[in-house]
Amino acid sequence: MRLGLNLGYLVGKDDPHDQTRLVRHAEALGYSTVWAAEAYGSDSPTVLAWLAAQTSTIGLGSAVMQIPARTPAMTAMTAATLDVLSRGRFRLGLGISGPQVSEGWHGVRFSSPLARTREYVSVIRTALSRKPVTADGQHYPLPLPDGPGKALRLAISPLSDHIPIYLAAIGPKNLELAGELADGWLAIFFAPDFATEQLAHISTGRGRAGLAMTGFDVVASLPLVVGSDPHACADPVRPYAALYLGGMGSRTQNFYNALAVRMGYPAAAAQVQDLYLDRRHRDAMAAVPYDFLDRTSLLGDHQRIAERLQELAAAGVTTCSLVPYGESVEQKLDALTVAAEALDRAGVG
Repeated sequence: MRLGLNLGYLVGKDDPHDQTRLVRHAEALGYSTVWAAEAYGSDSPTVLAWLAAQTSTIGLGSAVMQIPARTPAMTAMTAATLDVLSRGRFRLGLGISGPQVSEGWHGVRFSSPLARTREYVSVIRTALSRKPVTADGQHYPLPLPDGPGKALRLAISPLSDHIPIYLAAIGPKNLELAGELADGWLAIFFAPDFATEQLAHISTGRGRAGLAMTGFDVVASLPLVVGSDPHACADPVRPYAALYLGGMGSRTQNFYNALAVRMGYPAAAAQVQDLYLDRRHRDAMAAVPYDFLDRTSLLGDHQRIAERLQELAAAGVTTCSLVPYGESVEQKLDALTVAAEALDRAGVG
């Protein structure tokens, strides 16, 4: 199992130079990949291009580039450009987002997400292979059948023979699609004791494509908080968990909330969502069960983190992508060091 660094996205007055320090430190420690995200603030490709210029060995991944934000041809152009600029270090992580962001921010109907993703990935792969791009799907017909357009070929050559594609997936059908179409899965709220069910769906998709699980990258993103008291370590993670379980969607459609229900927290998930949508954010944070936070994070001292890394590796995680927490960038740097040392102690690296 490898370690990765998940930067998330820039928020408020975040100093991007602090992110550079984290990435360079992770690179020096031997972390495999740094991932950058996007929602409706900072975009991931710009951040990754900036980091590519300031690093030399660490992989660079989008977690994610939003499917409704770009045409598949534009995403292929961006992926090829980042691959060239980073000298072959880019990984393309994609996500369908959700109805609120897709329709409220990008103005794209959140319809047929599975079919849309399938067509999107197909166009990207065709473009990156530098073949003339043609597609007869419902969502991305290329060229348009009733106009003057013609099939075009990507004019830039990726440095890599194969740019890995990852899908962010939560629901069972989307997990199957990730297994079928992608080279890896970007997981959120990953719990080792719940992974068997999720990976079974991945495996079903792999089997549909005639592929084995060997070589498939299971990337689990986990908050990392170092300290002597795991319960105290859980507190900084509460705002993030409450936001996703309570606010990333509506009362009728929140994929993260539905995941918590499947993981065994129906009452808590409903309570967190009700409180959050009623703008009682502090109460929503307090309502997130400690057990849920502990199962889906790395909390505690050096020894406890080493034990948790062993559990993650045994559950099938191949890249543990860490989100370091701390009151200062120095504390986050220290947390990354502790995790690297814990991986060595765990003997699963």
